[in-house]
Amino acid sequence: MFLFDMDGTLIDSNGIWKNVDREFLARRGLPYTHAYYEGVAHTIFPLAAKFTKEFCHLPESCEEIMAEWMELAQDMYAHVSVKPGVRAYLKQCRAEGRRMAVVTSSVPEHCHTALKNLDLEKYFERIIFAQQLGLEKKQPELWLAAAKETNVRPEDCTIFDDSLAACWGARAAKMRVVGVHDGFFAQDEKEMRAFCDVYIKSFEELLWLPEQKAKRK
Repeated sequence: MFLFDMDGTLIDSNGIWKNVDREFLARRGLPYTHAYYEGVAHTIFPLAAKFTKEFCHLPESCEEIMAEWMELAQDMYAHVSVKPGVRAYLKQCRAEGRRMAVVTSSVPEHCHTALKNLDLEKYFERIIFAQQLGLEKKQPELWLAAAKETNVRPEDCTIFDDSLAACWGARAAKMRVVGVHDGFFAQDEKEMRAFCDVYIKSFEELLWLPEQKAKRK
C-alpha cells in the first residue's frame, strides 16, 4: 500500500498556509516568527488553533480562529497546482496495480476541492484525515490507524511525505519512508536524506525510463 501526503507532496500548497498565517498575524500586529511556524507547521487544524490562541494570547475561540483561517484560504485550493511528475507517477502506480490512499492533515473541504479539481481523486481508494482521527502525523498511532483502515500491515506500507516529523511517525510504525522535497521544509533536507529510505526532489525521478516501459508492454 502506498500512502501519500497531500500538501507539499502531491500538490504545491504549503505556501498557502504561510500566506494565511502571515495575514492572520498581521491583522493583529503580530510578527510571523520561526517559533510560531514550528508550532503550527506539523499539526492538525484544531491543535494549530489551540497553539495559536495560547501562543498569541488571543481572545478569540479556537473555532473563531479556524473560521478565519478558512475564510483567508477561501478558493486557494481550487487553484493550486499539482507537483511535477505526480500525475504521471500515480498513473504508473495504477498500471502496476498498486493500492493507493491519501493520508493528510489538511481540512477535508480543502483536500476534496484540490484533488477533485486536479482530477487526482480517481487514483486513491480512500482519503484518511488526521483531523478526524484526532492524531498528528508525527505520532506512529496515526500511521497504524491508517494501515488498519486500509487493511494492510504497517510493514507493507510505503509513505510519501515532505515533512520530517511525519516521516519519523511513519518509521516508528515500521513503514517504509520516501521523503519528498518541498521548499517549505528545505531546512530539513539534509536530515531527511539521511533518515528516509529514499529521498526525491521530484516524482519525475520515479518514472519508468522509455526502455523500462517497453519491457512492461
